[in-house]
Amino acid sequence: MNILLQVGYLLTAILFILGVMRLRSPATARSGNLIAASGMVIAFIVTVIRYHSFSWGLIGLTLILGAIAGTYAAKKVRMTAMPQMVALFNGMGGGAASLVSIGELHSNWVHGISSPGASISALLTVLIGSLSFTGSLLAFAKLQEWVSGRPITFGGQKLFNGILLLIAMVLGIYMSVSGGRQDFTLLTIYVILAAVLGFLVVLPIGGADMPVVISLLNAFTGLAAAATGFLLANNVLIIAGALVGASGTILTQQMSRAMNRPIQNIIFGAFGKVASGAPGAVGESDGVVQTANVEDVATILAYARNVVIVPGYGLAVARAQQEVRQLMEKLSERGVNVRFGIHPVAGRMPGHMNVLLAEADVPYDSLYEMDAINPQFPQTDVVLVIGANDVTNPAARNQPGSPLYGMPILNVDQAQRVIVLKRGMNPGFAGIDNPLYTNPKTSMLFGDAKSSLSQIIRALDEV
Repeated sequence: MNILLQVGYLLTAILFILGVMRLRSPATARSGNLIAASGMVIAFIVTVIRYHSFSWGLIGLTLILGAIAGTYAAKKVRMTAMPQMVALFNGMGGGAASLVSIGELHSNWVHGISSPGASISALLTVLIGSLSFTGSLLAFAKLQEWVSGRPITFGGQKLFNGILLLIAMVLGIYMSVSGGRQDFTLLTIYVILAAVLGFLVVLPIGGADMPVVISLLNAFTGLAAAATGFLLANNVLIIAGALVGASGTILTQQMSRAMNRPIQNIIFGAFGKVASGAPGAVGESDGVVQTANVEDVATILAYARNVVIVPGYGLAVARAQQEVRQLMEKLSERGVNVRFGIHPVAGRMPGHMNVLLAEADVPYDSLYEMDAINPQFPQTDVVLVIGANDVTNPAARNQPGSPLYGMPILNVDQAQRVIVLKRGMNPGFAGIDNPLYTNPKTSMLFGDAKSSLSQIIRALDEV
């Protein structure tokens, strides 16, 4: 029986790895999800066989509740709320790993079978999992705009966080080497410290950095799961946690490079806290904004040869991905070459725009990454920007005093003509004014993106 269980876990691990590999391309992502899900089903069955002393009623109830919540989330949560859901689910994973380790540690202490190695593994999981849990909840609240997206700081914050971490580490070391003198009160204090630390780490991080934070916290959750696997001697947890931790770390590094900002600057830099009177601060631009109507935009697009569409969070908010695809098809029928320029951190989670456009069946070969599309902007007749504020802000290139300075952007201002679809002149998630909107070659079409695009599509028939 033990051999069969190990074979089942090995098959699960193989399916997890194959599933992750197939997530590299939209063409195979759906099957990758199904393969990984099949591995999870096998892992559950094997675990039930291995640990048979539990309440079947409780297991059944949790399965039903989890299935209902997952189905509801998959069908009802809007694409605009997908980053929040990712943050929430990631937090649940960290919290679950922490609870499992707390339970295992408690059981070992009660039965007097604890060892320093097992205690270190458990306490490390509690620290990382609790930090990921509360940090993800705060990231969810910021994305949901229940909490301000601006950095929230106070005097001596970094020192205070450092002291909390030091106290938690000292408590962890003491509980690991204290033999039979474990104190459950100290364990409770340790858990609270870890949870508060996760909250305080995310608190000073601005909304513009939330995609990177979510990716980093996802890596933390993976590490917590892997540590739990060592504690429980479960190879599947170790492999799955290592996969999540490694992929989350790589994605975090790639995103930080895309923003040209080191990880430590993202975590400790309070990005988005604009000082009054600093270059790029909201309200400082005194340029003239040129507006356009639907007919003007339709005419400009109809007679263009090369058009690049730059989607941003405004597209997701308006749920206008289907209209964007229709516009692409309408222009393509006229012989216009239409491409999409995708910034690595556009939207509010990694790959947000790719998923959004894939949902509308936009051909994947029409999507160009930033490095591929930037050299083509000087030969582009028209760029249609839909809500992508921060990732098209020229201040990142030419205003050293701007908080965005140094972040690679889509160089849309190098095109012959720029048309921006926005609801109003409010700044982006980073809270920084965009001088692109006062550029003489830029025209603003104000209104809901979905409605504006629908009107443009109808107006094209009359051009």
